[in-house]
Formats: sequence, structure tokens, C-alpha cells
Amino acid sequence: MSNPASGAIAAPAHPAFAESDENALYRKIWLRIIPFLFVCYVVSFLDRINIGFAQLQMKHDLGFSDAMYGLGAAVFYIGYVLCEVPSNMLLARFGARRTFTRIMVLWGLASVGMMAVASPGQFYTLRFLLGVFEAGFFPGIVLYLTYWFPARRRAAVMAIFFAGVAVAGVLGGLVSGWIMRDMAGVLGLQGWKWMFAIEGAPAIVLGLVAAFFLVDSPRQASWLDDSEKAFIARASADESSASGHAAHSLQALRQVLRNPRVYLFAFIYFSLTCGSLALSFWMPLMIRDFGITDVVSISLYSVVPNAVGAVGLILIARHSDRKGERHRHFVLCTAGGALALAALTLHLPSLAAMLAILSVAAVLIFAALPIFWSLPPSHLPVSGAAAGIAFISSIGITSGIVSPWVIGQIKMQTGSMDNALYLLAALLLASGLAMWAGVPRKPALG
Repeated sequence: MSNPASGAIAAPAHPAFAESDENALYRKIWLRIIPFLFVCYVVSFLDRINIGFAQLQMKHDLGFSDAMYGLGAAVFYIGYVLCEVPSNMLLARFGARRTFTRIMVLWGLASVGMMAVASPGQFYTLRFLLGVFEAGFFPGIVLYLTYWFPARRRAAVMAIFFAGVAVAGVLGGLVSGWIMRDMAGVLGLQGWKWMFAIEGAPAIVLGLVAAFFLVDSPRQASWLDDSEKAFIARASADESSASGHAAHSLQALRQVLRNPRVYLFAFIYFSLTCGSLALSFWMPLMIRDFGITDVVSISLYSVVPNAVGAVGLILIARHSDRKGERHRHFVLCTAGGALALAALTLHLPSLAAMLAILSVAAVLIFAALPIFWSLPPSHLPVSGAAAGIAFISSIGITSGIVSPWVIGQIKMQTGSMDNALYLLAALLLASGLAMWAGVPRKPALG
């Protein structure tokens, strides 16, 4: 019996497609699935990082310290890591439509539930559940895109989703501060409670829409004709059909656990996401340290580095695709991002200069993410693609457990983020070095 998520169909021997026809086909696919998944990803990341804005009021209202906040931010990733591999294996077995619907509806309910937090225990519990429910969404997107796009097109496609990280920061900056200030007191609720309710509800709606809008594979897409389906099947057969066949088997998981390259990718991703998560979670406090005190002004200033980052990462990822080169692009991004983070410790008196440095850091660190994710699917055995992608993501994203807590401790002990920024810069340099020295230039599928 065929797997609903594999996307495998019997293809004619040589379906003829001119280059212009191929480009038109992938534009058609892009327009059909990418905008919807992009909106979903923006909402998911907004619900993950809006705690960074909430802390500007929440810590005072509930009496939370920086260390308690850091622990609450980290607890999300404990649930996320524990459930990410099982969730992606279930996607390979049951299909994207049902998996994405389940994930989005449940995380939306947990996010809205954050408005009821009144104690540290409730805070930690809901953050943990949010991680459990959201687990598998991002690696599920990575796997799902392998059913539709060949490796040579994936960096540009993945860049759209990582632009969603920056767009979520822009949206959070534009909306979160306004909600917390102007909705405060409505129905007797604090502004941060309204923020969680208003920003969490769209995930529930999008989850219900996904049940009707998405299809599990190209084979089930009524908006593609037979020749288009055949071409996609031929173009991605080595990656999607084999991974779908065995992705949910224990044998595939054991194969992944024995592959040292998985752990190398996980280390690179861990080091990289320590930097990217620091920007996502701590940017409002960084901007406050620039001398800005009004919550709405902090939110609006956070738009600048996020907007610059969104545009910049797409341009860099497209350049990487055009050149067909990953390693040099990745190393330059991580090295430049490390220097920019270190430069933030200069504490220049000019707000414009500090925002410019923060924007450079955002561009380069965010741009490294899609370049990274264009590599693992081409360097892992095809039979373990789903489990391998999820394992790399889940181990790498433990940075979300470590980074917020460590930064919170450093800030509480020293009163400054300077030492934390030096540590993050060193990790970025380590990720670039590991990519350059450890990952082969040519794919080695097996």
C-alpha cells in the first residue's frame, strides 16, 4: 500500500519539460503551497517569541526574575525536543494535512491559554505544552518541501520560511506593543494577556483551514495535471519516494542514530540557533538597553533589524542557489554574524549605529539558516530522511533549552549581556568551522 506522504507516483520514462515549462511548474507549486505555509510559520514563530515582548510587563506583574523568564523560555524547547522526532515520523506515516492540522490547533489553544498564567508553575507548564504541541511543525515543513522541490531549488524556498522568523519579529514589533499598551484594562485584563489571546487565536483558524487546503503529496494535487505530477515524481524520486517508504520505521531511526553526520549537522544547527534565538527572545531587552524605555517604541524599533533581516536573508539565499555554493556562504554569514554580535558590546552612544549593528547581525545569522537546511536532505541516507531531519532539528534546537537560561543567568549575575554575546559569537564561529571542515562539498546519499 502506498504511503500517503511519500509523494511517489509512477512516472513515464521521460516526461518532456523545457526549462521554461519547469520554471512555470515550480512557480505554480510555489504559489499554491508556500504562501499558506509561510503564514502558518509566521504565526507559529510569533506565538513562540511573543513572550519576549510579554516580559516587558509580565515579569513585573507576576514578580518573575530574568532567570525565571529564561527558564520559562527554555521549557518550551524541552517539550519540543521530546516530541519532534515522533511527530515527523507520524507525518511520514499519516500525511501532512492531518499532522499540520493537529499541530496548529493544539499549539493555538496552548498559546491562548498563556493569558491565564498567574504563577511560575503555570508559566512553565503552558510553555512546555506549547513546545509539545508545536513539535514537528518546522521539520515537517522541511520534509514536506522535499516532496515538491528538488535540492537545487530548496535554499531559496527555505529562505522564505526563515524570512518568516524575521517577519514574525516585524509583526510582533508592530502589534505586540500596541496590544499591551492600548488593550490594557479592557475587561479587567492586563495588556500581555490580550496579546497572548489575540496572537494565539489565528493558529487555531489556520489549523482548521489546513485540513481542507493542504494535500499530502503531489499525487493528490488536483491542481496538477498528469504530466506535471510525473515530472515532480521523476525529479524527486531519489529523495521523496524512498524517504516516505521507510521514514516511520524503527530501522530508519536506528540508521539515523548510527550516522555520525547527523550529529555533526546537529552541532552546527545548535551553535547557529543559539545566535538566532538570542535575537528572537532578547531583542526587546537589547533595544531597551540602547536607552529606549517606552514599550511601543521598543516594539517599533525592533521592526528595523527584523525587516532588514527578512529582505537580506532572501537575497543571500537566492545568491547561494544561483551560485550552487553553500559552504562559503554559510561561513561568511556565521563569521560576520559573530563579529556583529561582539560589536554590540561596544555600547555606542548612537542609537542609529547600534540598530545598524543589530540589523547586520540579524541579516547574517538569519541568512545562515536556510543555507544550512538546504544541505541535510542531500547528505543523509534517503531511507531515513524524515527521522534524520527531525533528529537534527530536535538535537540542534536544544539550544532553546540552554541559551535562554544561560543568558538569563549571565544577565542576572553581571547586569549585562556582554559576556553572553561573546559566548554566542564563539558558537557562531564554531558552527562555520564545523560546516567548512566536516561537511563534504558534494552530496553522498546512500
